[in-house]
Amino acid sequence: MLKKIPTSQAELGMFLQSMEGSWLSHPFWKTRFLLKEPSDLEALKRSGVPYIWIDVVKGKDVLESLATADEAPAIELPAAPPPAPPKASAPVAAKLPPPKPCSFADELEQAAELMQRSKKQVISMFNEARLGRAIKSEECLPVVEDITGSVWRNPSALISLARLKTRDDYTYMHSVAVCAMMVALGKQLGLSEDEQRAAGLAGLLHDVGKMLMPLEILNKPGALTDPEFAVMRSHPARGYEALKASGAFDENVLDVCLHHHEKMDGGGYPHRLKADQITLFSRMGAVCDVYDAVTSNRPYKSPWDPAASIARMAQWQGHFDPKVFQAFVVSIGIYPVGTLVKLHSGKLAVVIDQNPGKLTAPKVRVFFSTKSNLPIDVTDLDLAQANDKIVSREDPNAWGFTQLNDLWTQPR
Repeated sequence: MLKKIPTSQAELGMFLQSMEGSWLSHPFWKTRFLLKEPSDLEALKRSGVPYIWIDVVKGKDVLESLATADEAPAIELPAAPPPAPPKASAPVAAKLPPPKPCSFADELEQAAELMQRSKKQVISMFNEARLGRAIKSEECLPVVEDITGSVWRNPSALISLARLKTRDDYTYMHSVAVCAMMVALGKQLGLSEDEQRAAGLAGLLHDVGKMLMPLEILNKPGALTDPEFAVMRSHPARGYEALKASGAFDENVLDVCLHHHEKMDGGGYPHRLKADQITLFSRMGAVCDVYDAVTSNRPYKSPWDPAASIARMAQWQGHFDPKVFQAFVVSIGIYPVGTLVKLHSGKLAVVIDQNPGKLTAPKVRVFFSTKSNLPIDVTDLDLAQANDKIVSREDPNAWGFTQLNDLWTQPR
């Protein structure tokens, strides 16, 4: 049984189900836990969150006599989920109702425009950081809100387009891509809308420390020397200190910035954290950061195929949280948009959209016959409804398809 009570009535022993108010002002990365630490209770009451929802079955109830004329009385609800929180107050960007899902083709143009706009905003913010100026939350939040809206409409569009970044754009567009993937992954993990936004903000700023690295190292076209790599390994701590000094961001953002290179087996950095020592948001950040890195053009490395990247990452024992990684795969697909696949019919096709709940049967664009070894008329096929199926993923380079991206990025 859930009850809505003023935050001032919170007590140790209550099970916190959710919080209302500004999503940025929430003092915790999670909202469902037992209040048992005095420091957590103090942080909650200082947060400015006006009301909380408690589950009186899982924790302590509130005495009705505590409610006063100035505070709303407890409200009991039989249903599990609380209502959506109200619109955030300044400086948080106004939040609109979740948009309706749409197809990849319908979202593609909006995502392309958003990607360019976000790039300019991120470049501006990161240049401020390079000059030693504090990044302001009010500059970040509209970007996160726009990216979140695009992901909610269709997660594949923005995430796939962001993968096409150039080597020169990598540092900035990597932040946009990780922001989008964090939102999509948060949704798949069942996080609330506000938690998805918080994950997106953490993703947007996770690599801000790279702006404090020497440009000759950051943009070096070849492999880094050991001393150079040691300098680059300092970017999480440098970014963490910069964001903490600004006083504008909560622990979610700070933790992901500091710990997105940690590994479940303790082999990461900077603190060699293991398993439960790593927060959920940082486990999410680790997966999203690596996937975008290996599938993108970087100054010193050519990209891996998206589906092959998923397969390789699945083999890295001890690197990622298995449950988080599995949810990530579901969120972007076993065959992400842009993957070249061979069908049972002998035709080659490129993946152009996902079918929710049908990971092995995406929507594809057929364009080549392996039987005749010739191009064929381009047609779109929904494998969830067609009498055909994927038998293998293929390497575009092995087939000589150097312009494959043009095929799936062009609307028909």
